[in-house]
Amino acid sequence: MVVCVCNAIREKDVREAARNGADTPCSAYAHYGRRPKCGQCVSFARTIIAAERASA
Repeated sequence: MVVCVCNAIREKDVREAARNGADTPCSAYAHYGRRPKCGQCVSFARTIIAAERASA
């Protein structure tokens, strides 16, 4: 599933970044050399990161 259309970042990418230490959407996007643009994806990315960190 695509999380961020602006940056073409998928859910699996956000989960991978979270497993590698990203604890915010901005840090997850920075893991791929990107940053949020329009911001509509931030709350969804935050939910994914929280779920990934809770299961770790």
